[in-house]
Amino acid sequence: MNLRRFSVGLLVFAALLVAGWLTYRPDRALRSATTAVAQMICAKTFVSGLDPQTTFAETMERPGLRRLRAVMRYRVEPDMRYVDASLLGLHVSRASYHDGLGCVSMQGQKPPYVPHSDVRALRASVPPPALPEVAAAAPVEPADPALKAALDHAFEEPASPPFRRTKAVVIVKDGRLIAERYAADIGVDTPLIGFSMTKTVTNALLGIMTRQGKLSPGIPAPVAEWRDARDPRHDITIEQLMRMTSGLALDETNSGFDPSSQMEIHRDMAAFAVHAPLIAPPGQRWAYSSASTQILARIIRDAAGGPEQTIALAWRELFGPLGMRSATLQFDGSGTYQGHANMLASARDWAKLGLLYLADGMAGDRRILPEGWVAMSATATLDTDYGAGLWTNRSPHVHAQGRARAGIPPDAFFAFGLLGQRLVIMPTQRMVVVRLGDAVDPDGDIRGVARLVREVIAATEASATAARSP
Repeated sequence: MNLRRFSVGLLVFAALLVAGWLTYRPDRALRSATTAVAQMICAKTFVSGLDPQTTFAETMERPGLRRLRAVMRYRVEPDMRYVDASLLGLHVSRASYHDGLGCVSMQGQKPPYVPHSDVRALRASVPPPALPEVAAAAPVEPADPALKAALDHAFEEPASPPFRRTKAVVIVKDGRLIAERYAADIGVDTPLIGFSMTKTVTNALLGIMTRQGKLSPGIPAPVAEWRDARDPRHDITIEQLMRMTSGLALDETNSGFDPSSQMEIHRDMAAFAVHAPLIAPPGQRWAYSSASTQILARIIRDAAGGPEQTIALAWRELFGPLGMRSATLQFDGSGTYQGHANMLASARDWAKLGLLYLADGMAGDRRILPEGWVAMSATATLDTDYGAGLWTNRSPHVHAQGRARAGIPPDAFFAFGLLGQRLVIMPTQRMVVVRLGDAVDPDGDIRGVARLVREVIAATEASATAARSP
């Protein structure tokens, strides 16, 4: 009898173990970790030109990865231009570099689709920028002692972890770069990864296609898998995807177990995301979701006519007019650009993106985004401090109010990315501030960014007052 009970108990335990494995799929979480490491080392080595050993050390300090540091391994093949990452030889992930297109993750048995685009030729063929250049080639070191002090503070490091690791700071006021500074291995032209700041690039491409009449925020999202009117996802709009209120089960936690993390291990990220079920009526529930933005990237790709046409659109209508010559979109294995994250650009070029939004969608005398697009994008969603591809202080949310109290103006809005990537757009100050780095504290060095903004505003206002004095 005892043996029978033991056997039944063992079977129940085994069934629970299998059910837990099938539900949580720890193998996928581990593969998402090696994929992230391979992608990061590949991009920073072959696009940014940084040291892979330093990149690996800094990457493994990220929450969710640091527990795997002792068993994570990587290998860089400089001649073949790829990076492998594994956990003691298991769950191997590979990312391969392609000129002008960054690094593509190799997922599954089928080779990735790499767009047949000569990005160098595209860069050379676009007309001169419509946005005036913000500075000469040499780094701009401010003469104002107060601005110098603000930069000093932005690069200060605490005596013990978590370290801030500021890589670049750029400050543009009235269209002119007034101060910038870079870490020792970074230069004016070094492309730096923006993580989720890329969502604002996706916002811009949607705005461009709206201006062209090819898409519109209010229409049902043109997703083939949802075309059946009986599908409960059929009526999800583009704007609901932009605002992350689609109601899809795509909540993001960066745990490795969440859909947005596991999306990364699929050759076609959007194809994985669009199969998520509804867990709430569209428009009524907000949850941060990179997977929602990746669906938008596929919508852009399809409306443009394919991967190559998407690249041409980005250069002809966005990067070219803004003079963002270092911009590097990266792609998944299906030929869809990673619209949710991982674009690289120099700090100056990220600032130029901010200038587009500061000028209400204009680059010089050329309209890039439709009238009203910026205001719509910076308007808070439900009871959050998130807009439609931008974070915003134009909200009663506690985070927005906290940033305002810390010195970031109430009308400011932002592109934010993992590890403290910050693009701060301040219309009342006619100013854009960029901070890029590898901060691993939970707040992404937002307090340091707030101090930087506060001190820069004080310095520029004091300078303006002095200039007006007789």
